[in-house]
Order: sequence, then structure tokens, then C-alpha cells
Amino acid sequence: MNGGVRVSERSARARVLVHGHVQGVGYRAFVQAAALRCGVRGGVRNLPNGKVETEVEGERHAIDAFLQCLKAGPPRAKVEALDVDWQSPTGLPAGFHIWY
Repeated sequence: MNGGVRVSERSARARVLVHGHVQGVGYRAFVQAAALRCGVRGGVRNLPNGKVETEVEGERHAIDAFLQCLKAGPPRAKVEALDVDWQSPTGLPAGFHIWY
């Protein structure tokens, strides 16, 4: 147990930077909905450089499904690339939040 969250051997953590036209198009709300559908926890924020950053934890297969959603994005977004940094899980709390 880590911070009240069970971390299994199949658990993973990823920090993802999303490049493209992803601000001002509902991308963060899209990411939050995708995270809830995929069953992962974490959060998403806009960065001053125009990118979107998300930190996510969950089962590896769930994060892989989540990454596929990030690549697609909402209709008005244009995702050009994802930079994924795989890390050891730290036990993020339940839920998925939009960080401001």
C-alpha cells in the first residue's frame, strides 16, 4: 500500500506531454472523460508553452488504452505527438482531476 492506494506489480505510471493544437479546444475535459472510461487516476493541466501535461497511474493495459485516446483527442484538437515518460507508480489518489 502506498498512500492508501494499492500498487500492484502490473501498475504503472506515465507522465505524458501532448504536442499540437490542444489548448482552447476542450482537450483537458476530453482527457478527464477518457481517464474515467479507462479506469486510470491522475490529472491533466495546460502548460504555458502550449502543451498539455498529464500524469496517470493504473494498470499498464488501462494506461495503454488511455494513451490511444490521447492520440485521437476531441474533434477540434490536432494532436501531433505524445512524449511518454514511464515511471514507477507512487500511489496517486483515486479520481482524475483537471489541475489549474
